Amino acid sequence: MNIIAVDIGNTNITIGLFLKDQEQFVKSIPGQSREKLTGLFKSAWEKIPIAKSSKEKKRDCVIVASSVKPAWTKLVQQVVKETLGEKLYIIGKNIPFPMDLSVNEPEKIGVDRVVSAAAAYAVVEDAVVIADFGTAVTIDLVDERGIFRGGVICPGFEISAEALKQSTAQLPKVKVTRPKAPYGRTTSQAINCGLYYSAVATLQEVIRRYAEKIGRWPHTILTGSSAEMIKDDCEFIDSYVPNLVIKGIALAYRKYIEEKE
Repeated sequence: MNIIAVDIGNTNITIGLFLKDQEQFVKSIPGQSREKLTGLFKSAWEKIPIAKSSKEKKRDCVIVASSVKPAWTKLVQQVVKETLGEKLYIIGKNIPFPMDLSVNEPEKIGVDRVVSAAAAYAVVEDAVVIADFGTAVTIDLVDERGIFRGGVICPGFEISAEALKQSTAQLPKVKVTRPKAPYGRTTSQAINCGLYYSAVATLQEVIRRYAEKIGRWPHTILTGSSAEMIKDDCEFIDSYVPNLVIKGIALAYRKYIEEKE
């Protein structure tokens, strides 16, 4: 099965190409760049083989998206239609969620959270926590039966840094990096340490409380654009998996097709 998986996030759009279910590449671009988006789709499309049964020489591929930003969803739909002559299939609209949800408002749940959770559970096949450090931080729990139980949402590093700058008279905005020491000797270093270690501590505390709820420490997976930076200070994490949303999008479509047959 050939799939172009599209993760439409709050800051970037990420595209992953799967040929015969094998990942070929995953690339991210700024979401507002139509030119780069068009180029990336063309690059992926050229790698897809022509369907053997197609007299029109159509390529054998489906394009599937998870989105948390409706305006960018429309942009991707336009690019896919105008550039490739194809339809964009959207999880939660054209394709059902790949797992059961035990939440009060399933229609409002972030699709990226669900597909990541499904991808994680497909590998672990047991209770698992998925911590995604991106524009926002989400820490979600899937139980041992593969049911999405819910989670927590926190501001990511960029949002937190901007909030400190905007809400104070003299604090500067910092770009969060891994601290060289546990305390800062300048204001910027102090902010950096505060935001960084607050995130690590929040993650550990949330997982601890999940463990108390289910009676054991769950397998925990770290993903997201800021995950690589903090992973070495999170000894309590079992796995670091880049681009988990992309893997979950591909899994969701494959599961949908299998259940239809």
